[in-house]
Amino acid sequence: MDVQKEYQSKLMSAEDAALLIESGDRVWMSCLQAPDDVLNALVARYRELENVQLNSCCLLSDQPFLKDPGTIGHIDYLTMFVMPPFERYYAPQGIFKVASVSFARLRYWLKEVCKINKAMTVVSPMDEDGYMYFGQQNASNMYYNCGIADKVIVQVNNNTFRIKGRDARIHVSQVDAIVEGDIPLMPYPMIPPSETDEKIADFIVPRIRDGSTLQIGIGGLANAVGYRLEGKKNLGVHTEMFTESMVHLAQKHVIKQKIISGFALGGTELYEYCSNNEMVNLWPLWDICDVNVIASYDNFVSINTCLMVDLTGQVASEGIGARPVACTGGATECVRGAVQSRGGQSFICLESTAKVKGETVSNIVFALPPATPVTVQRSDVQYIATEYGIADMYTQSIRDRALAMIGIAHPDFRDDLVRQAKEAKYIR
Repeated sequence: MDVQKEYQSKLMSAEDAALLIESGDRVWMSCLQAPDDVLNALVARYRELENVQLNSCCLLSDQPFLKDPGTIGHIDYLTMFVMPPFERYYAPQGIFKVASVSFARLRYWLKEVCKINKAMTVVSPMDEDGYMYFGQQNASNMYYNCGIADKVIVQVNNNTFRIKGRDARIHVSQVDAIVEGDIPLMPYPMIPPSETDEKIADFIVPRIRDGSTLQIGIGGLANAVGYRLEGKKNLGVHTEMFTESMVHLAQKHVIKQKIISGFALGGTELYEYCSNNEMVNLWPLWDICDVNVIASYDNFVSINTCLMVDLTGQVASEGIGARPVACTGGATECVRGAVQSRGGQSFICLESTAKVKGETVSNIVFALPPATPVTVQRSDVQYIATEYGIADMYTQSIRDRALAMIGIAHPDFRDDLVRQAKEAKYIR
């Protein structure tokens, strides 16, 4: 096959490519880095369309279908993970749909619920063998979605890196439309650790053994832990999201095992590190979040954050009340896999208090507020960590759970938690 000839035969404008999307279509669009030229051309003609469902997550560009009720019934948006800045901000308006689906079940959701029949994504320039890579942010699901779609549209972006992995590229023969258009990478700013993050890290870091494999999320706490692991040896990474702190550890030769991740999120230095790096492998998210795969590692360490925990250990990570601020992701599977790993540890972390309308409130509560989703069941939880210590919750009685949670709550709220726990007969 003459791949250059094949490429040229499929090259077209963004406007012509967008015409491949028709009323009634179910479209998967690459997460985080959207094919902006094609997307803009599609949105420009939304009044011509009826009942198009656009599926994606973590959009880093503002779009009318996130906030304009006029798009409803024309282009409807469904996200599998709410993330700042735009989805989290607009979610309370209820214009788009949120599917809090576990990453481990994405294949079923994509094929049987979303019923994907079109796909559009950003790719790297084609290599000499005719392959285009999904890049630093799009490898998680794109190959599978392209496989189940009737039509595949790609936007070739010279700023997209070639990052290797499982199902991390697509051949020119597998696409139907090619649009050329460079898109600047949208850096995701690193959140500096707070004083509270540092205190929580003080409790966790000494427990991480040499040779451990890490799953760490994003944010100040992840950075507080990650950058403190310089003294460890022979660490590995198996995580949904690869971040700057992991690059730091790899460059310090602390990470010596292969880095396996669903996607990379950060700045240009992170993406440049991942590019053509044999140490970095991007896998589909359902493989990353397979409990059996996670459990197969010795000393697997899962570190995640949450918003609120009740006295029995029910974990709320997706929102408080009915307002979504995140989604399920891989939290449950990473927790379950870690505790099944030989020597494994699962830490769910939160600040003991939060500021709500200028008032300090406890994040450790007797009961979660109405409509608050439980992300991790109490029967799965192993360790809960705050700046006041670590509570061992795994398979404990309700009485012992309540006492342990009160012990890591902010001192100003402990008396009230004790009163509520006694009234409920949790404790004597």
